[in-house]
Amino acid sequence: MDNKRWYVVHVSSGMEKNVLKTINDRIDQSGLSSFFGKILIPSEEVIDIKNGQKSISERRIFPGYVLIEMELTDETWHLIKSTNRVTGFLGSSGNKPTPLYKGEVEKILSQIEEGFEKPRPKILFEVGETVRVKDGPFADFNGNVEEINYEKNKIRVSVTIFGRSTPIELDFGQVEKT
Repeated sequence: MDNKRWYVVHVSSGMEKNVLKTINDRIDQSGLSSFFGKILIPSEEVIDIKNGQKSISERRIFPGYVLIEMELTDETWHLIKSTNRVTGFLGSSGNKPTPLYKGEVEKILSQIEEGFEKPRPKILFEVGETVRVKDGPFADFNGNVEEINYEKNKIRVSVTIFGRSTPIELDFGQVEKT
């Protein structure tokens, strides 16, 4: 019977990849690999547009946290807890960490999967918010967001030209939040 559950481990922010590698190395050296499953850094791909160039980078969904699928024993708990840059388990009461609920795990895993299938823009816009056009014939105009199309990385903004509200369609990289 598989008694592995998912646990959230708090680590020093920005050190998630180092901690992941260290934990994997320690598991291999300890001979406890049968007690461990997947170890993940919850992240997703994001699209950033700078100077008209589209680049894809990785963004942590939960910075400073690593998810570990493991069977909780004194040995596995101590192995994780004593790893450099691990500050502890999330939701622990005393020495016993609380595992994630199955629904929480499924939601996080689907968010990770979805983020890599369809990268999101780095900056998220909201209908009704004010943005400044920074590129093109309407540069330096302010306008209100009317519509957002994340599939095409387009945004429809209503700007006032000669006293009239005019909708224009722009790329995400052509606008910035005010």
